Amino acid sequence: MTEQQPYRVVARQPGFELRRYPAHLVAEMQVEGTFERVAAEAFRPLAAYLGGADRTRAAGAVGPVAQRAGAEAIAMTTPVVQEEGDRPGSWLVRFVLPARFTAATLPEPTDPRVRIREIPEQLAAAVRFAGRWTAREFDRRATALGRAVIAAGLRPTGAVRYARFDPPWRPWFLRRNEVVLPVAE
Repeated sequence: MTEQQPYRVVARQPGFELRRYPAHLVAEMQVEGTFERVAAEAFRPLAAYLGGADRTRAAGAVGPVAQRAGAEAIAMTTPVVQEEGDRPGSWLVRFVLPARFTAATLPEPTDPRVRIREIPEQLAAAVRFAGRWTAREFDRRATALGRAVIAAGLRPTGAVRYARFDPPWRPWFLRRNEVVLPVAE
């Protein structure tokens, strides 16, 4: 069974759940392109990292020591997260890494496009829905979530992120998706 990123529901508001996400590690890649295409483009390099395309770190070593032969795969965790990058047409695609890892225990990716980063603990509003992975659908949900957050008296503090929980072969009407918006404490 696939591990899911943990969170705690703090409150339920009209139109969203207020959640607390613990600090967690992600493997991420910045990709240029359309909303619908970037996840597919980033998938291979990120999945290759999970599959063992990495270098181990020797105890006390500052950098990578050697590429692992027969490396142990890192289990896939859901969701796959997509967030707008720092310029138009740029996106960050993230694989949430299993909670058992720390920055010190994770191997280093061999692909320089793949970065490991810690996302700090965060309070966020989230809405879940089923359906297709289209920019139009996610934008519609993000707009509604932003309005609901402001109506509840909360202040957004970061970029909206789009979370996909299911593989592309799952029928579209069964796919679990979320739109998540960080908010001030």
